[in-house]
Amino acid sequence: MARKCSMERADKVAGGFARARKNIVIQYQGRERTQQHLLDMIRQDAIAQGVSEDDILEIDVYIKPEEHSVFYVVNKETEGKIEF
Repeated sequence: MARKCSMERADKVAGGFARARKNIVIQYQGRERTQQHLLDMIRQDAIAQGVSEDDILEIDVYIKPEEHSVFYVVNKETEGKIEF
């Protein structure tokens, strides 16, 4: 019985929101971009800048729809900008 209770607790901790499939869409002035679309564009742009896909460990993304821009930093060293 203890095993079942432990599994139920683990499911509650890792379940719900943490395990839910998420779909993020950014909308601004008639434009719409999904999280995955932006990440794909960032990946392509970073690779075009010479970053190896295998070397990408961290990506920080800053969305500024009022400037129609998405800024990003790969591995805290390579900066880039794509159009929103």
